Amino acid sequence: MNSYIHQLPDWPNFQWQSDELAEKLANVRHQQGRLLGRIEGFGIRLRDQAALSTLTEEVVKSSEIEGEKLNPEQVRSSLARRLGIDIGALTPADRNVEGIVQMILDATQNYDKPITKERLFGWHAALFPTGYSGLLKITVGQWRPAEAGPMQVVSGPHGKERVHYEAPAAGLIEQEMQAFIAWFNRDVPGLDLVLKAAIAHLWFETIHPFEDGNGRIGRALSDMLLARSEQSAQRYYSISGQIKLEQGKYYDHLEETQKGDLNITKYLGWFLDCLDRAFNGAETILADVIRKAKFWEVHAGRSFNDRQKSMINRMLDGIEGKLTSSKWAKMAKTSQDTAGRDIEGLLRANVLVKVPGRGRSTSYAIVVTPADVLRVLAEYVRTFKDIFVTEGPAMLAPDERQKRIEAIEDLAAQIDDLANAKPQSRYADFEPILEKLHNKGFYPDGDLISAFAFTAHEAAAHHGI
Repeated sequence: MNSYIHQLPDWPNFQWQSDELAEKLANVRHQQGRLLGRIEGFGIRLRDQAALSTLTEEVVKSSEIEGEKLNPEQVRSSLARRLGIDIGALTPADRNVEGIVQMILDATQNYDKPITKERLFGWHAALFPTGYSGLLKITVGQWRPAEAGPMQVVSGPHGKERVHYEAPAAGLIEQEMQAFIAWFNRDVPGLDLVLKAAIAHLWFETIHPFEDGNGRIGRALSDMLLARSEQSAQRYYSISGQIKLEQGKYYDHLEETQKGDLNITKYLGWFLDCLDRAFNGAETILADVIRKAKFWEVHAGRSFNDRQKSMINRMLDGIEGKLTSSKWAKMAKTSQDTAGRDIEGLLRANVLVKVPGRGRSTSYAIVVTPADVLRVLAEYVRTFKDIFVTEGPAMLAPDERQKRIEAIEDLAAQIDDLANAKPQSRYADFEPILEKLHNKGFYPDGDLISAFAFTAHEAAAHHGI
């Protein structure tokens, strides 16, 4: 029979080697300060958008870890409405979306308030507004009852199940949670709040006090302590987003620690490393926010209809798969003809470009920077590299034709290099490559050339390039 950490005589007196964690903890603290310092240089609007994007990521990914897929648009709209952030038209949110949004906001916006049994019950009830987890009726807003049976983490098919972990019996939960809540609310001398966030998650998941929702609540408690560690309700990095990326290791570390002794140095080291990697995700979120702000700055004087505005924002946030007129019509809940007119207007405005392809269906990409257009141009050149005009003989010899194709491919690679160059590319930087393409008898799509000229000019006008 397996023995678990909560069955040890000294539970829950955790131990760890501080010297082994000192460098990792210092690095996380440095990353926190660096990120917050960078955010301070943003205007209020950009800070709000960055926080909104981060919280959306946190809510969506925390649910995904538990196998529940939420609609990101609903999450974003629910958060924006509750935070008073203007994002245009709002998408109505389902009750389960509203519930987890309420919980995350209470944890982060009210990080300085103590947790209580009643507050945790409220969070749990918000997660399960119907009283059901999927098709299973559960006890909501209360600790799990004895009649629910042992709380086990199990994997494998029926009859061949593997028990990874078994939580304390239901009759012990009240005293276990009393001890946890008292520790959570108490200032522990010498304990950094980042480490406390890691310990809180492990401790709560080990008790597993509810029939369902323990993972989401446990991560919300970590977020709460991370907010305390920064003395800030604004979240600019998502721990759940990073945990989702390394979900297998997350479960492995929990299982190993829950079956081990009370020395949790290895688990704490993993948590700090995971948190450190979460700051890389924050850089991606900030880049997306800045990209979105640049787009609206460039197109500030243009008039878009509500469908176009909504779809532009969704494209800037990222949509799955290729954007076709059919997908536009479905997402915007409009007719195919109206979708076509919306798209045509954005093509003329150099907001969209056609993505090169030889299939029957045309797809589109949004462009914000000159680099965006250059990447599409490079793809266009690679896609149609074998279509060029020649002088003299109508047909080139096979080896001459292959050389011409390879030379055109090399120029496509040069366009990619130009797209990735810093600072941002000017039209003058592209002209020599375009001339070489023309010399090879290759003439890129004129609309793409116009889109690049437009975005390069606008980038220069707005950023002094």
